[in-house]
Amino acid sequence: MAFTNDNSNTKVLTLAECRKLAEDKDKCILLINNRVYDVTKFLEEHPGGEEVLKEQHGRDATNAFEDVGHSSDAREQMKTYEIAQVDPSDIKTPARPTVVKPSGSTDGVRDDTGSSWTKWVIPLVIAIAAVVLFKLLTKSNADVNRPPTAI
Repeated sequence: MAFTNDNSNTKVLTLAECRKLAEDKDKCILLINNRVYDVTKFLEEHPGGEEVLKEQHGRDATNAFEDVGHSSDAREQMKTYEIAQVDPSDIKTPARPTVVKPSGSTDGVRDDTGSSWTKWVIPLVIAIAAVVLFKLLTKSNADVNRPPTAI
């Protein structure tokens, strides 16, 4: 049963109600920082494509949202899609705080225990490229330094 928060006109939903709302496959419902968003009308406009939003349908998309580092403009725009807050009794983890960078973009504050895919993919690609380059250079040097063979 949804109810209105005494402090504002914001609707409050339990997690069960959020799951029930997400059963409608014609909608795209996301939970971000303990707030519920219906981003169905925004799917075609999303700069990252609609698939990234659809992947998170019915889920807590906080980490995915914060890891991207959305701008303050994007955060302001998302307020128009907010339909409710998660019932405080259902909240297991607090909302991730955000930090606004001087450039105007924002990032979620992260501790080093969580890892983003970029923290391991980029170094892995660099390491593989270095090994391939080393192998190519040592092979060409070995061919140059080898004495000619008799025919």
